[in-house]
Amino acid sequence: MEPQTLTLLFALLFGAIIGSFLNVVIHRLPTDKSSIVFPASHCPQCQHPLSWYENIPILSYLALRGRCGHCHDRISLRYPVVELSMALLSAAIINRFDLTITAAGYFLFCAALLVIVWIDLQHQIIPDVISLPGIILGLIFSLVSPALTWQDSLIGLLLGGGVLYAIALFYYLWRKQEGMGGGDIKLLAMIGAFLGWQALPFVIFASSLSGSCIGILAMIKQGKGAKMRIPFGPFLSFAALIYLFFTEQINLLYQFYLHGSF
Repeated sequence: MEPQTLTLLFALLFGAIIGSFLNVVIHRLPTDKSSIVFPASHCPQCQHPLSWYENIPILSYLALRGRCGHCHDRISLRYPVVELSMALLSAAIINRFDLTITAAGYFLFCAALLVIVWIDLQHQIIPDVISLPGIILGLIFSLVSPALTWQDSLIGLLLGGGVLYAIALFYYLWRKQEGMGGGDIKLLAMIGAFLGWQALPFVIFASSLSGSCIGILAMIKQGKGAKMRIPFGPFLSFAALIYLFFTEQINLLYQFYLHGSF
């Protein structure tokens, strides 16, 4: 087996293991005052500690047929989805950036985005304990990685937070109600710090377009009109991931749009 194939398999395995830990973070961080490390993994319904063979990423869920081996309550599909998602993201990062400091930084970035997506979907909050340290890590990352300069990172941070803050302020002055949470502002600042200011036009456009389309469809289906709250964090996160892995293709589209040729 070729070294590159072995490296990708290791990345898949390592990503799945980290994904299992991210499930604990997603479950405990918004609601529990307990540590995300202690106590050990247990069933959220019957509280029975899980054995090692019940804690194997993805495989345990399939072997148990999506149910707890003790109380037989259904296990959320989120668990294997997060594990598989982190496994695929890990392999994609290694495939794109090899075993480098850049890959390590973007691995942390993707893990943070994955946690944010699920917490925002379930609780409509973006924890500061993820986004604020993420902003600082993004700046530090720009100092050690050749992927971007510290100037691009700093400008991305300031513009990312500033643009959404301006939009949120304008909406509040216009409608006299909050339209965007502070968590989204900090998230875009973190995205700008990790990807640089060049990513912001695409991230803002793609997230706004996809968020608007999904939001309109959801409002029509549920009949709640403009009063319905749609978490924006997942759209920002998915747009950032698309830019991370398809930067060259997106830049080619920019060039075609501006000059009419590649």
